[in-house]
Amino acid sequence: MQKKFITNLAFLLFLNLLIKPFWLLGIDRSVQNVTGTEAYGEYYALFNFSFLFNILLDIGITNFNNRNISQNRHLLDKHLSGIILLRVMLAGVYIVISLLASLIIGYSQLQLEMLLVLLLNQILISFILYLRSNLAGLHLFKTDSVVSVLDRAIMIVICALLLWGNVTSTPFQIEWFVWAQTAAYCLTAVLTFIILAKKVTFKRLKWNPVFSLMILKQSYPFAVLILLMTFYNRIDSVMIERLLSDGSRQAGIYAQAYRLLDAANMIAYLFASLLLPMFSHMLKQKENIRSLLQLSYALISVPAILVATVSIFYRHEIMDLLYLENIEESATIFALLMSCFFAISTTYIFGTLLTANGNLKQLNIMAGAGMAINIGLNLIMIPYLEATGAAISSLITQFGTALFQVILCYRIFRLDPDPKLISKFIVFSILAISFTWFMSELEVPWLVSMSISIAFGIFIALIIRLISIKSMFQILKG
Repeated sequence: MQKKFITNLAFLLFLNLLIKPFWLLGIDRSVQNVTGTEAYGEYYALFNFSFLFNILLDIGITNFNNRNISQNRHLLDKHLSGIILLRVMLAGVYIVISLLASLIIGYSQLQLEMLLVLLLNQILISFILYLRSNLAGLHLFKTDSVVSVLDRAIMIVICALLLWGNVTSTPFQIEWFVWAQTAAYCLTAVLTFIILAKKVTFKRLKWNPVFSLMILKQSYPFAVLILLMTFYNRIDSVMIERLLSDGSRQAGIYAQAYRLLDAANMIAYLFASLLLPMFSHMLKQKENIRSLLQLSYALISVPAILVATVSIFYRHEIMDLLYLENIEESATIFALLMSCFFAISTTYIFGTLLTANGNLKQLNIMAGAGMAINIGLNLIMIPYLEATGAAISSLITQFGTALFQVILCYRIFRLDPDPKLISKFIVFSILAISFTWFMSELEVPWLVSMSISIAFGIFIALIIRLISIKSMFQILKG
């Protein structure tokens, strides 16, 4: 299973590093620079609002399905048609609830018009993720990897033409960005369904109340978990836009700082998407998960520490390279948010293991506490510290929830702390942070010093065998 994890992770990382950084730093960043901080900030707040009730589209079906199909692959033919019809009905509920909530908090007519399209996009994304969960459940990881970047690849083509192709005489509008996403999601959903239809025997759509109730009953703990985690991960920009007089501008500044964290999270999420079906299968077969847990955590924590470190010491230079305005304000927020990446990466590994093991009650308690802490801190800090207050709230919440999940994993799986491994992490962190600080103080081009700092960190991780190339080659050889 470790061999399968490494080979598929390498392929998945290759595709995502090929497509998604260019999407975020080439297309998404350019859209914000062209349309302006305020216009993009309003879109960004609405985009995150569309996420808040996203779980109503799914009710935890995707995570449940990923775990269930991994353990019982013969159920795919039986479940596919019934779940698709159930999701269509859930989409109607999602739109109604989201629109009611948007009216309560006072969105204008123009904001509601954009929100409707964003809600449609969320419906399409959710459907694609469900179809992908079946591919992952069947362990068709390479096919799932290609699908995972397909929508972004299509968006890059459409937006590149609109931004730089001189196909229109009108300046780029933020609404075009939203509709480009809609077109890309539609094409991806259709192509993914065609791929999956070749792997299963698809039955005609037929409403089965008993089947739907059974699915909802088994998946609702996943739904509660995702709802709670979505709120404390996505509500920041919504609260910024609503609580401040210049909320759209502040949300735009927050979006500038959050963009690279979003890019890093995409890579970390790939670990979870591979590990959930693998952990689920191993736990059912009563296999030892310790080796895969340590391997995956080492592979994600080393880059997480390096990314957070260089983001702190080179925050001004990075923001100045990417954006045209609000550099000073976004740099501080950027350093705080990127510090969250280590905690988020930890959550993707240990939280995925707990999910695969079915520890939803404990995870829901954790997520509920995280949501309450995050919203409470935002209500206190945003009016005084503006977008920076939201970043501080996120930092506290992410590290608190990550620590809870690590402790819970060690207790449930009766894992003994590995003093040797812990000491390696401490040595690596101290050396990486110290060397990066030293390099940032030198009078050399910052891109050069930052690159040397990253290379030094990787070198140290290999020297102290925090990451063992030899061990990975041995795993790949079987």
